[in-house]
Formats: sequence, structure tokens, C-alpha cells
Amino acid sequence: MHASARVVSLAGALLGAACGCSATPAPAPPAGPPGAGSAANIVPEAPAPGASAPSPATAAATVTPAERSDQPPRAVPTFEDDVAFLDRYGAVQILQAPHGARVAVSAKYQGRVMTSAVGPGERSLGWVQRDFIEKGRTGTQFDNYGGEDRFWLGPEGGQFGLYFAPGKTFALSAWQTPAAFQEGEWAVSERDDRHIALHRSLAVTNHSGTRFDLDVTRAISLLPAAEVTARLGAPIPAGVSWVAFQSANTITNRGKLAWSEKKGLLSVWILAMFPPSPDTLVVVPFRTDASGPIVNDAYFGKVPPGRLQVHEREGYLVFKGDALHRSKIGLGPARAKPTLGSFSAASRLLTIVQYDPPQGPARYVNSMWEAQADPFAGDAVNSYNDGPTAPGQPPLGGFYELETSSPGGALRPAASLTHTHRTFHLVGEPAALDAVARAALGVPLDRIRLDPVPGG
Repeated sequence: MHASARVVSLAGALLGAACGCSATPAPAPPAGPPGAGSAANIVPEAPAPGASAPSPATAAATVTPAERSDQPPRAVPTFEDDVAFLDRYGAVQILQAPHGARVAVSAKYQGRVMTSAVGPGERSLGWVQRDFIEKGRTGTQFDNYGGEDRFWLGPEGGQFGLYFAPGKTFALSAWQTPAAFQEGEWAVSERDDRHIALHRSLAVTNHSGTRFDLDVTRAISLLPAAEVTARLGAPIPAGVSWVAFQSANTITNRGKLAWSEKKGLLSVWILAMFPPSPDTLVVVPFRTDASGPIVNDAYFGKVPPGRLQVHEREGYLVFKGDALHRSKIGLGPARAKPTLGSFSAASRLLTIVQYDPPQGPARYVNSMWEAQADPFAGDAVNSYNDGPTAPGQPPLGGFYELETSSPGGALRPAASLTHTHRTFHLVGEPAALDAVARAALGVPLDRIRLDPVPGG
């Protein structure tokens, strides 16, 4: 979610962590400019080439006793395991590339990409919430089926928020994911081996009482090797297995009135849930030539410096994605680049997420759970790490997220806005993956690490 959260109740934070939404936040301790990251999170300039540094796996794997999960580890499912499970509850559409990569799409679960794999018999790369699916529930505050590419609309909170009915307070008891985009099966309008398009007509009403009637189309496609090479800026290395897909998400105003900032706008919001691991690290490049805060790291309380480190001069940050400490970060459009990712050395897995940014300045909707001074000061990219909601409590499923959003759409009747979100998973030896990380993220793999923190 886009909100720069200030958690006021544990319950609100609890739900916010489960859905990626902004639960109203607790004030972060004063530590530098708002959202810029405390001085403890700013990492000094990188050592000169050749200087020794801890490996990504070693630097990332330290877990304090308070962060250890009491849950026994679940065996890593294969793609076929997850598809067989999902098939018991509704048909799953499988897209398959000539080289064996595959993607599972669920029309029943609102056109989500549930998971993917680099080939037959390989591990499932998306996060599937089996416990919720097995219960067969719908109409909850958040129907959390999982999925590594799901469609939502923003904003969440504020005077133009979609998740609080008119007249309701910005409190957990009033929070509700709109049924329009979390319930019901989507219609499949096109289908072949490598592409599927799904459609749904929706109506939502914001907190100020403005109704929006819209059509939504999700076109999900596998990406060929030539396009992967072009978009990542490097060829796929020999010995690396991969899967790549995109969702092109189009919303069209089918009402009689134009959407305006005066009454609120809608944005496309894509959230990707992935299985965590002890050494998973999220890496987010950012613009160094922009002014203002680099990152909002206070969604659910200040992120500890051992879990978030900002390389200010080099233009990237590293954030832990182990699902052991509930936390979230966001970057606004002035700082965000159109690429972010994650890396696990133990899993030999590099994940890249890209989106198509708008041409020129754009206004991003604000999801704060409050009456907002600026309803168009939201984030363009986010990452969320799940974890225990309180000492001794379990995590809310156990996942981490990479999220992208479109600007707010000031659409005339019949006008459309499209937000394209791409996912690339590459599995191979770190030496081979390094060239891709350098080209796509601007960061070598040996710099995707969390350095030891004094006293940590």
C-alpha cells in the first residue's frame, strides 16, 4: 500500500500486515527527515574494489532469538504440488513456454497469477495461502488467497479511500477490502498457451461518496527470451533457468462523468507475494539526483538498521525479506526507479520486478488512514516483510511482497489507464546471476547484503 503508516493499534497493524494495507501507524522515533531513514540505516560509501566483505548468505542469515519462528518449516512445494492443491478448489489455467517455464493463473481468485516455475518439477515461486483456501471462506475483511501478481485498486485510506465506507472512521473495525475486486470469478476473454486475458466490470465507492464504474482487463503473458534480454539489459546467462511474465492491467471509466482530483482518483495496485527464506534480501534502486526523502520506513514502526540499509551515494537500499519481522518500506515517484528485486544465495534465486512508469510528472494516490493534507502524495513502489505481530505470536502467513502502482487516473468517460507489472525469476549460480543483477538493478550481487550493526 501506498500509505506512510503510523500504527495506532496492534489490531490495525495486524490486518495491515496481512494484506499489505496501511494500518494506522505508531509514531516512529524521531530520527532525521520523515521517511528518509535514520542515520543508523544510512550505510557509508562502499569499500574500494577488492576490499573484503561478508557474503550475501552470511550477512543475511543472522536471526535473533526473538525473531525465530516457532512454526516448523514446511517442505518447499513444487509447481505441480501447488497446482494440484489449487485444482481441488477451482480450475487453474497454465501458461507454458517452449523452454518449460510455466505460470498458473486463477480466474476464480480474481485473475491472480498464483505461482510460477522455471520448469517441470521445479519449486513453486509464488506464495499460496493454503490455510485460507482450505477454509473456503469469502467476504472477510481481506480474502487472502496469496498469489505473486494480484490486482487491487488504490487508494486505501483517506478521504478518497476505497476501503472505508462513507461515514466510517479510519479504524480496523471499519476496514473492508471492496468485494468488487476480491470476490467472484473473472471471465476469461482470450486464451492460448502463453497468454490469457480476463475481464471484470466493477463499481466502487470512495470514502467521500464518489462512485466509480469501471471495466478491468488483465492480460497475462509469458515473455520470450529476446524480450527478457532487452528488458533486463543483459542476455540470460548459460546455465541459468528462468521464467518471466507480465500483467497488463487496464482500467476504463465506463461512467458518465470524468474522474477528477476534486472527488478522488483510482490507481492500479499490483501486489506480489513470494515465499521468504532466511537469507532473502530485497534490493530497491533509487534516484540519487532527486530531492526529498529516500524511503518511508515507518509503516509498522521504524525498521531496525540490521534489516534496512540505505546506500545513499550508490543509490540502492537493502531490506530483509525473511518473514520474521513485520515491516514495510515505500518510495515515492521522485525517488523510485522502475525496477526492484530480491535475491537468495541459498536458493540461487534472483527475482526482478519491473513496471512501466508514467511519462512525465504524475500524482500518486495516498492511502493513509486519516483525513489527508495531500491525497496525492503516495508511493510508486513498496516492499512488505511479514512476521510476528507481537512477541510470541505467529506471523500472518509468512511471505514477503514486492508492489508497484500506477499514478491516479484522471479519466474521461471511456478513457483508459494501463499499468504493466513484470516478474522475472532466474535460478542459477551467483556468478552467472551477477551480470543480470548489475544490468537490471545496477547492483552487483556481493553488494546485496546487510552489514553487521554494532550491538546488533
